[in-house]
Amino acid sequence: MKIKLSKLWDTLHSSYWFVPTIMAIVAISLAFTTLSLDRAGTAPIEKFGWIYTGGPDGARSLLSTVAGSMISVAATAFSITIVALQLASANFGPRLLRNFMQDTGNQIVLGTFIGTFIYCLLVLRTIHGEDYNIFVPQLSVTVVIVLAIASIGVLIYFIDHASTIIQASHIISEVSADLKDAINRLFPEKIGHSVTQHKRSFGEIPANFDSEACPIKANGSGYLQSIDDKKLMQIACQHNLLVRLKYRPGKFVVQGSDLVMVLPGERVNRKLSDRINDAFILGKERNEQQDVEFPINQLVEIALRAISPAVNDPFTAIRCIDRLSVGLSHLAQKDFPSPYRYDDDNNLRVIAPGVTFAGLADAAFNQIRQYSTSDVAVTIRLLEAIAVIAPYTRNKEARSALLRHADMIQRGSLEGVSEELDRACVEERYQLAVKALQQ
Repeated sequence: MKIKLSKLWDTLHSSYWFVPTIMAIVAISLAFTTLSLDRAGTAPIEKFGWIYTGGPDGARSLLSTVAGSMISVAATAFSITIVALQLASANFGPRLLRNFMQDTGNQIVLGTFIGTFIYCLLVLRTIHGEDYNIFVPQLSVTVVIVLAIASIGVLIYFIDHASTIIQASHIISEVSADLKDAINRLFPEKIGHSVTQHKRSFGEIPANFDSEACPIKANGSGYLQSIDDKKLMQIACQHNLLVRLKYRPGKFVVQGSDLVMVLPGERVNRKLSDRINDAFILGKERNEQQDVEFPINQLVEIALRAISPAVNDPFTAIRCIDRLSVGLSHLAQKDFPSPYRYDDDNNLRVIAPGVTFAGLADAAFNQIRQYSTSDVAVTIRLLEAIAVIAPYTRNKEARSALLRHADMIQRGSLEGVSEELDRACVEERYQLAVKALQQ
């Protein structure tokens, strides 16, 4: 249930209608509240000199002006937002659109304009100017003035904010923050972190697993966004099963493909199949909820677009490499969980394929290395990044993965760089990276 609620919140947070709708409802509630106070005559008008005291014609004119201005500004804000999304998609990649859609500042700005417009309409309809039934909601009109002044401040903020969020440095920083959050959430334990654990007698995978396990097919297609591990463990314990997952979060699942393998296979039925499928959350796009590789791919995509011949912006690529080095430095200090999951009685229940440091290093370096063999500045920064990450590595496998990438970068530069002095600079950084990995 928690995974589904998290998925629902992520969907709502990534939309431009949720926050404006909430703010519109607040505006409606505020309008009815202030109008009730005006009708009851309990508003302390005499105590405050700044309360609106004009007649019905002036109130109508004021409300009409504010309402017309708000809907015009809201339309302009929507247009600017759409243009920003188009620029982001063209310059940084369509995968980055989700980050812009999640920007709370833009959502609040749009909600403020729409809420103020709705409030003005609701108050405007209550004003009566006939001699026998004159009613001017003075407190409500005063609130409109306050909302209009606040909207001016919000508009100034929006102009500054819209010009900031499309800058490459801001986008890279936001994606890097997502990567850091994903690392801390998915890998909470550090290497060497002392945790009191009960001794377990770990069993082995049964020898007949591959021959006797029964596959459970996927009910739908899409990217595997998250897995409800608690529910999956509960099902495995309830039916005394051993479940091996075929996919990890971030992978694309085709409807009808083998989602999991279950032993003993004779216990598989339609109800069990549906329950296990319900523990897998599929979606149209990847997200970083349980997929730490996704923000790494986003940074790599920005870097690749930057070093493409059409853009030729190595400085942006270098910024991405710097952020990747920060993320990999954090990952190198984390304890990657075992793929074997046991119940409270030390029975092996779930085998889940996980990520490794070597695999994440491949995701971070491979494509940038392949597309930058002739770019000396990017090649040098890749080697410098490996030298930066090296002191944080605590095991031989991680250092071997980094050394493998350093070797490939050095060999690629021999083929892609023609100038001898540039090759010497690359060789110098390579030797520094190797030295850092050997310490």
